[in-house]
Amino acid sequence: MRIGELAKRAGTTTRALRYYEALGLLPARRTVNGYRTYDESDLRLLRQIRTLQEFGFGLEETRPFVECLQAGHPAGDSCPASLDVYRRKLAELDELIGRLGAVRVTIAAQLARAEREAGDSGDLRAAGEAGEAGEAGEAAYASAHWPAPEPRCELTTMIEGMG
Repeated sequence: MRIGELAKRAGTTTRALRYYEALGLLPARRTVNGYRTYDESDLRLLRQIRTLQEFGFGLEETRPFVECLQAGHPAGDSCPASLDVYRRKLAELDELIGRLGAVRVTIAAQLARAEREAGDSGDLRAAGEAGEAGEAGEAAYASAHWPAPEPRCELTTMIEGMG
């Protein structure tokens, strides 16, 4: 099959296929007149690549799975190198989940603090309930009744430290 048909069947673009070819993930076979030609095994490679990408794997991380299929294995994840990629990805995900959990705890604490402070000095929502509409009314009410607060948000420091 030609590149356009393969792209359509794989749900991608011809540009992506050329890129995969340049990276060595997709074989570069050509007909005598120079057209790229593909078969069902190439479609299978592309489906493996696309599935892994949908799960958050980078293109280089897909290479062991592609090589496993190209070696004739029944599945892209039936080779030791593919299993190693799975293990690394799981460790990466566990780390991200931990970091997100810490961010969630911090945001919940910030919300609780902000709600307590709003309760101590009057609820901004009361302005809206008193007839002033929307965010503009809340902002006008707040600026008329309270001095501008010092910026307080520990999240910026925490998030910057994560990068």
